[in-house]
Amino acid sequence: MDERQALMSFAALSQETRLHIVRILVVAGPGGMAAGAVAEKAKVSPSNVSFHLKELERPGLINQRRDARSMIYTANYDGLGALIRFLMEDCCAGHPEICAPAAGVAACGMPAAEGKRVV
Repeated sequence: MDERQALMSFAALSQETRLHIVRILVVAGPGGMAAGAVAEKAKVSPSNVSFHLKELERPGLINQRRDARSMIYTANYDGLGALIRFLMEDCCAGHPEICAPAAGVAACGMPAAEGKRVV
């Protein structure tokens, strides 16, 4: 991920409803959710959620696919992972203890030692 892409991603996530939507889709897993279900879960109108979903799709934070007459949205785990890697890329600067807290979090959002979901 380059700096421009990271800035677009952070800009999209800097809005409260969009951040909430991404978290909803991460929890929903690879099966995703229909736009209407996302709207209901996020407690926003369908037109409002549609706007936010487009803003999240633009930088590649979420994906959409058609399923019959519904649009299904999923978190783009590769895109989200790339954003986290971009942020942490130069973190340690020769001091691995700085990154120790982040290193304890497994890829699925589970702290390695405790087994509790981080969401």
